[in-house]
Amino acid sequence: MAARKKAAVGPLVGAVVQGTNSSSFLVFDSKTAELLSHHQVELTQEFPKEGWVEQDPRQIIQSVYECIEKTCEELNELNIDIANIKAIGVSNQRETTVIWDKLTGEPLYNAVVWLDVRTQSTVENLSRKIPGNNNFVKSKTGLPLSTYFSAVKLRWILDNVRDVQKAVEEGRALFGTIDSWLIWNLTGGVNEGVHCTDVTNASRTMLFNIHSLEWDKELCDFFDIPMNILPNVWSSSEIYGLMKAGALESVPISGCLGDQSAALVGQMCFQEGQAKNTYGTGCFLLCNTGHKCVFSEHGLLTTVAYKLGKDKPVFYALEGSVAIAGAVIRWLKDNLGIIKTSEEIEKLAKEVGTSYGCYFIPAFSGLYAPYWDPSARGIICGLTQFTNKCHIAFAALEAVCFQTREILDAMNRDCGIPLSHLQVDGKMTDNKILMQLQADILHIPVIKPCMPETTALGAAMAAGAAEGVGIWSLQPEDFSAVLMERIEPQIKATESEIRYSTWKKAVMKSMGWVTTQYPKSIDSAIFSSLPLGFYIVSSMMILIGARYISGIP
Repeated sequence: MAARKKAAVGPLVGAVVQGTNSSSFLVFDSKTAELLSHHQVELTQEFPKEGWVEQDPRQIIQSVYECIEKTCEELNELNIDIANIKAIGVSNQRETTVIWDKLTGEPLYNAVVWLDVRTQSTVENLSRKIPGNNNFVKSKTGLPLSTYFSAVKLRWILDNVRDVQKAVEEGRALFGTIDSWLIWNLTGGVNEGVHCTDVTNASRTMLFNIHSLEWDKELCDFFDIPMNILPNVWSSSEIYGLMKAGALESVPISGCLGDQSAALVGQMCFQEGQAKNTYGTGCFLLCNTGHKCVFSEHGLLTTVAYKLGKDKPVFYALEGSVAIAGAVIRWLKDNLGIIKTSEEIEKLAKEVGTSYGCYFIPAFSGLYAPYWDPSARGIICGLTQFTNKCHIAFAALEAVCFQTREILDAMNRDCGIPLSHLQVDGKMTDNKILMQLQADILHIPVIKPCMPETTALGAAMAAGAAEGVGIWSLQPEDFSAVLMERIEPQIKATESEIRYSTWKKAVMKSMGWVTTQYPKSIDSAIFSSLPLGFYIVSSMMILIGARYISGIP
């Protein structure tokens, strides 16, 4: 019996998408942007202490290998020749910090995830060293000093992990964000693996000068980071190295973008003023500001959007970052057991169609943009005896939308021109209740692509367009028509404003929750801090109560 003829398709591009909760590998047709096949592997997170979030770098790279192999098997079953895969792009969770031994290839500590807040005391100590009239960290990086970014995570590891200290002293240590860890392994690891990152990921470390596009000695000295452990910085679209093993051996890795920059590219936001919002573990709104750095006056970040070629210009973006979006649904599933799968939240919310005055502030890691308050903590308020799990589920979805409204308002104030619509992407956009709530709360249309994997698409586009690959055109006239769904607001603007103002009131109640030091004895701490007047009033109340109970007039 003759072998089946392989299906004829255009040149293909693969994309590794390494996220906080999962890794996946997707393959696109470079001529049509059609998604042909993909495979996803869920990941575990570790929470050794309150506020600590870690992942095993070995599990991360193993999951990527598994996704690549499974996707290639599925393509063979579809009769698609994997020899047509001409390039691979990488997209990754940003800021998450890995340090490993270049001689053994083994991680020297778990990856410290972007959500981790163990470094708050490190941040407070460093902030005291910044002159009040010269915040050189923010002016060079576009970022506030926060637990969010890689430099303080790396500083904590260097201060607290002896294996890392020893490896640095002996010249064996390499540092990187997740993209660096993946590319180093995929291009050979201990056998001459390429230690690199791209400008978008480098711009999230707080060690990278976004103006000169290079590691900054003053910043490295400030955080006391040895520069010899840092990866080489490349553009987002060029050949970094070749795959050294597996079904795709010798295929070039030629695209690299932090996940939010990849989504911006995948949404084709190449013009100044275009914006997108991605709904993942967190929620990230990016607006392309062109070739100029725009510094926010309303709590947003200035970041590198992309640089699509070694000799191509850099583009910048304003970014609003929300720590907890899809993570709140996972929390309802894993911690409270309200739902068994993430998809069930839509069914629960649909049963009631309202939060019935219940508001959920998911400040599990403090508040990010526009507040940047690490002392905030999550609260659920407005509860009554009528409140049930359906109302809480609805309030959780509303929380994602209200947080997006806050960063959109900040972006509108910074840019001066309000967005007329919002382009959205990410797995959560499959939730119809969420998307309608988002349109209602913003009171502008929400536009979503029918193929929501825009992060992967952006990484694939960067890889396919790289010099030496050249199979994906980024010219606007060559973009294939992408089917879009438009969701219009269905409530009056006045109702939207009332609900939003109540949300803001709830946010205020979540702030300032955590103090840096807890008293040894709560009772003694409380009473020792109370004014004399409290004791006088309390004594009077006790006396009046005693007289009342005993019937004395």
